[in-house]
Amino acid sequence: MKLPKFVAMNFPSKLVENAVNQLSSLPGIGKKSALRLVLHMLKQKKQNINQFGNSFIELINNINYCSQCFSISDDKTCEICSDYKRDKDTICVVEDIRVMMAIESTLQFKGVYHVLGGLISPMDGIGPSDIKVEELIHKAQSSSLKEIIFALSTTIEGDTTNFYLFRKLKNLNITISSIARGISIGDELEYADEITLGTAISSRLPYENSLSK
Repeated sequence: MKLPKFVAMNFPSKLVENAVNQLSSLPGIGKKSALRLVLHMLKQKKQNINQFGNSFIELINNINYCSQCFSISDDKTCEICSDYKRDKDTICVVEDIRVMMAIESTLQFKGVYHVLGGLISPMDGIGPSDIKVEELIHKAQSSSLKEIIFALSTTIEGDTTNFYLFRKLKNLNITISSIARGISIGDELEYADEITLGTAISSRLPYENSLSK
């Protein structure tokens, strides 16, 4: 006998309902999962829940975006851009902080980053002006960069963004390279294992080579 489908939740408390609605608005969390989390929180000490909530309030009120690479940072300039040991003449272009963190975990890259904050996707209404493209172009034109590495996911959106950036940067006296295609077509870089991603960074190739394939 099949159980009837769960259509709606009859909450015993408006406070519980509000908490469930807030949690279920997050990606990947449905109403049932949200309710389970809320009931779990109710069993915890009030001090622990206050700390939990305050961490998000503090995050929203105090987080900064690095003025140089646009990564998330506690200060106006992130630790990577502030590190004098990093190679400031080599920039690795990534979609977001998740990819940057994945590359950092490989310990194979010693340059700095440029976080685009997304990828060009006409289907989703995202154009070059919606991400940090002009900032990268300005950086390339006004500094002594030696190499720009494209480390974007091998998806249609990633390839579109790579090609657009290449057209904008190709006439500058800068080496433009791309991570090696050890990453399968369609893969998101943040999910690549450290060895594969590290090898892809170390074995990067001139971007022009990928255009002939």
